[in-house]
Amino acid sequence: MRSALDTLYRLSGALSAFFLMMIGVSIVGQIAGRFINVAFDATEISGFCMAASMFLGLAYTFRAGAHIRVSLLITRLGLGGRRWVQILCCALGGFGCIYFAVNVWMIVLESREFGDTSPGLMAVPFWIPQIGMAVGISIMAIAFLDEMVAVLRGKQPDFTDAEAQAIGEIELVEVPAENAKSRDMAGAVR
Repeated sequence: MRSALDTLYRLSGALSAFFLMMIGVSIVGQIAGRFINVAFDATEISGFCMAASMFLGLAYTFRAGAHIRVSLLITRLGLGGRRWVQILCCALGGFGCIYFAVNVWMIVLESREFGDTSPGLMAVPFWIPQIGMAVGISIMAIAFLDEMVAVLRGKQPDFTDAEAQAIGEIELVEVPAENAKSRDMAGAVR
């Protein structure tokens, strides 16, 4: 299960990078189209690619510990208090993302049902670019709930590893192989 979730997060990150690259490709396409007198609306396509890139990249960056966290309060708590705050934050984030994902999927279905299209030159059906947003926020909800379950099991959440190590707040301690649980609370707080 762990490898399947990690693969999902990596795939989401790769798709985010792909859509980021497609922003550049669409802009270059528009520039090239001007030379051969072909109308191509890179602004609209770039906007769709940017939205897909942003939402598909959420879970990957969350798991990598690259989201901005204000840790002024949490660093002052002991391990027990920090654990409960992390559980609460993951639960609130997860359920907020689930609510958002359900509503975005309903918008995708309505756009498909009503045949909504973009107002630009290409008249793209809106449900196509909206799928990237819906899939991305759904994967983010899974990532939040995945982290919440990990913290409930007593493991150190992935999102704190990179941050805490970067600022020197914790050092990860090697756990002997017979006691090894991936990402357990083996961090030594300075």
